[in-house]
Amino acid sequence: MTKLSVNINKIATLRNSRGGNNPDLVKVALDCEQFGAQGITVHPRPDERHIRYQDTFDLKAVIQTEFNIEGNCREQKFIDLVLANQPAQVTLVPDALGQITSNHGWDTIKEQAYLKKMVAVFKNAGIRVSIFVDPVIEMVEGALATGTDRIELYTEAYASGYHDDREKAIAPYLAAAKKANELGLGLNAGHDLDLHNLKYFAQQIPNLLEVSIGHALISDALYLGLENTIQLYLRQLD
Repeated sequence: MTKLSVNINKIATLRNSRGGNNPDLVKVALDCEQFGAQGITVHPRPDERHIRYQDTFDLKAVIQTEFNIEGNCREQKFIDLVLANQPAQVTLVPDALGQITSNHGWDTIKEQAYLKKMVAVFKNAGIRVSIFVDPVIEMVEGALATGTDRIELYTEAYASGYHDDREKAIAPYLAAAKKANELGLGLNAGHDLDLHNLKYFAQQIPNLLEVSIGHALISDALYLGLENTIQLYLRQLD
């Protein structure tokens, strides 16, 4: 079964909007685990507009499932944060400063030498590494040369095209996934996956190890409740 890692950035956004500690980010993470999530994802950014750097230390101290820290490894503070917390997985994302949300994968050909160096930093510390990539065969092949353990397919294009023509939307992801399997790369996915498009994606993509879902899941939880929502997402992956 594909694992569900819940991205709790939006919980931190809500907390920060009022100050104080309501909702309690750590309690939400623990509740997500109790409700069936197999991992917790955070994506700290330099402006700390949602996840604060201290949050990662607080979460690391209590999380029992897989802890996944996403972010831009061009920021030394991010590198230091990951190495200090030793998560199960670090996902390298090429975000620019001030970017609202992730919107593209790495160019694993042009950035290959740099990524190879960064992957080695984290792997030498015993941390599994995943690289955020677009569903392009050449980018998957380039990722292999970096030494990464996994790739995470950036699924915004799939989500955008799903309702118009889901077979067309899934096609490049299926090709990329098959190439990743062929090369021995582990496969994750994330961005704009939701209760409408997740089941088809999980059914079609071979050997999908993990999906990281935040915005849609937290938005659904406003209507459906957090426990019920996590269970609904898990059913899409079963």
